[in-house]
Amino acid sequence: MSKLAIIGGTGLMQLEGLKIVKRDALTTPYGQPSAEFLTGDFHGHEVVFLARHGNPHAIPPHKINYRANLFGLQQLGVERIIAVAAVGGITREMEPAHIAIPDQIIDYTYGRHHTFFEGENDPVTHVDFTYPYTQKLRTGLITAAAKADIRVSPLGTYGCTQGPRLESTAEIRRMERDGCDVVGMTGMPEAALAREVGIDYAAMAVVANWAAGKTEGEITMVEIEMHLHKGMANAAEILKAFIAA
Repeated sequence: MSKLAIIGGTGLMQLEGLKIVKRDALTTPYGQPSAEFLTGDFHGHEVVFLARHGNPHAIPPHKINYRANLFGLQQLGVERIIAVAAVGGITREMEPAHIAIPDQIIDYTYGRHHTFFEGENDPVTHVDFTYPYTQKLRTGLITAAAKADIRVSPLGTYGCTQGPRLESTAEIRRMERDGCDVVGMTGMPEAALAREVGIDYAAMAVVANWAAGKTEGEITMVEIEMHLHKGMANAAEILKAFIAA
């Protein structure tokens, strides 16, 4: 079995059930990763876990060193990544605590280091990004969700915004017109960098709240944390079923 990594986002700063056997505090040519890379046994299989925002949660989405994170995972021999992220729900099916396995992404971010190929001595390199998520991994997650009896959306477009602020109602309306189903802040350039280093990549988008304008009143952290608790528990069950398969 190829080496698997799980990148945990907000609500998944540690992987319950991971029996840690090694901690790697790597330094990369791109700087420091978000946290130590934790390698251990997860339900009988070797897994590398990385807390995307650090542990404790301290790094905002636009300050994450995505290149160091992906470079470090590559150096550890990782060949597959499952990225877990909290998102806002835009379309009707994406209600709080629901999980989507996105198949497409739209990048609304700016100013992030989004490629490994930008040095003077690097060749001009264009990676194909027609299908930003690896279909085989996506299929595995969808099958695992069915085995765990957890309903997920097998398709969806992830709109990645800059953060750390939440979006305005008008921005969400625009994203919905663009075809976005969920909105998050960490999907890019993570997915593109994984493609550049040749690592298979899929995501589980856990809906923490309705996006701006999709419900009355303001979005509160209390609401987000409540839905994340349930959604991340379901995400953990899907991961267990995926590993078991």
